[in-house]
Formats: sequence, C-alpha cells, structure tokens
Amino acid sequence: MTALPLQGRHALVTGAGRGLGRACALALARAGADVTALSRTDSDLASLAAEAAEGPGGRVWPHAADAGDERAVVEAVAAAEARAPLSILLASAGTNRPGPTVDVTLEDFDAIMSLNVRAAFVACREVGRLLLEHGRPGRIVLMSSQMGSVGYPGRAVYCASKHAVDGLTKALAVEWAPSGITVNAVAPTFIRTPLTEPMLADDAFRADVLRRIPAGRIGEVSDVAGAVLYLVSDGAAMVTGHVLAVDGGWTAW
Repeated sequence: MTALPLQGRHALVTGAGRGLGRACALALARAGADVTALSRTDSDLASLAAEAAEGPGGRVWPHAADAGDERAVVEAVAAAEARAPLSILLASAGTNRPGPTVDVTLEDFDAIMSLNVRAAFVACREVGRLLLEHGRPGRIVLMSSQMGSVGYPGRAVYCASKHAVDGLTKALAVEWAPSGITVNAVAPTFIRTPLTEPMLADDAFRADVLRRIPAGRIGEVSDVAGAVLYLVSDGAAMVTGHVLAVDGGWTAW
C-alpha cells in the first residue's frame, strides 16, 4: 500500500463529531482522503478539522447538520459533491437508550430507529443516487454492531436497529454491485468512547462484557477505524454485502 492509499478520494462521514465517527473521519483523512465531516455540533467539527490539519493527509471540511434530518442530508451530499466528487460514504451517526424493555417508550423507539436506521438509509440513498447518476464506482460503509447478530439484555430496540442495518447493507450490496459500488458494514463490540465510558465504569457491567470477549479487552476506536479503512480500500474491491465483526470474538461463541 502507498503511504496515502486514499489520496484523491472524497469521503462523507455522518456522525463525525465524536466517538467512532470522529476516529474514522480522522483515519480517512490520515490515509489521504478529503473528508466532509457531518455533525450537529460546530465545536466538535472545528476540533476535528484542526486535528486533521496538524498531520499529513487530506483535508476535513466541516458541515454542521443533523444526520436525522432528510433535507439536511440531501443538502450535505450536494454541498460535498460541489467541493469534490464523492466516492466514499461512512454512515456512522447512531444512538442508544439502553434500559429494560418494559420501560422503553415509543419516543425512545423512534429516536433509536430514526438515527440508526432511517438516517443511514437516507445517507446511502443520496450518495448511491449520486454515484449511479455519474456512473462512478464507490465505497459505502455502514456502522452496525455485534448487536446486529446477537441479543443483549436492556438493548432490544438497539439490537433491532442494528439487525436492520445489516439487512440494509446486504440488500444495497446486491442492488448496486453491478455498478461498481460496494456496500459493507463494520460491527464493533463495546468500544471505549465518551458514550460507553459511563457504562464501562460499572464494574459488574464491565466484567460481563469482558467475559463475552475472547480477546479479553475492550475495543479501541483505532480497531474500528482500521476495519473501515480496509473496506474503502482498493484491497476490498471484491468485498461487498459483508458485515465485518470487530468484536474480539464475541459473536464466534
């Protein structure tokens, strides 16, 4: 591989302000891609762009918008394409509201499904339409979870949403493969991020998680970023419709 294997590519990353999305956006830039980073918070985007500018690689163009707002995503894709031709999408925006199923409200259900499934679909639809209209090959990666393959107490809606993401990944891969567009997903286990730190601070919860991971450790954002870089690389040209588990062996039990 070259030092900057993604040089000359342009990626759109949703949910780029924090956590996994931020780490992956930075990794794409470090690999040479220019990145349009979409997040709701200007300060998060400014920090990401500044960090990217400190090292070698591509630029990060901040784009403040809500990934759950269809019109905002349509406008973000158009704005990104106006900067440079898009060829990569990472649909990373997502959320969770864990708790006993009997306490889950329809507001909780709608919030999780809206961002984890609906927003991912809209981003894929808009970037896919653009690639098809221009006859341009591309790489699309969705952020799934090991919970797309297994269940876990207190996460019924989240599990359902990630099962849906896996199904969407496979359907789009089959539909768009003849046009040279690959569609894959990464499915991480519990990764150390600001969102998961409070959960992992609970000794009993952390012990239960580690008991289920044969690798014996909590994942790091770099583990997920590495998987994303592979799936958007030339080395993955024949990989599509695949959900790549980054789970330390959790789902291999």
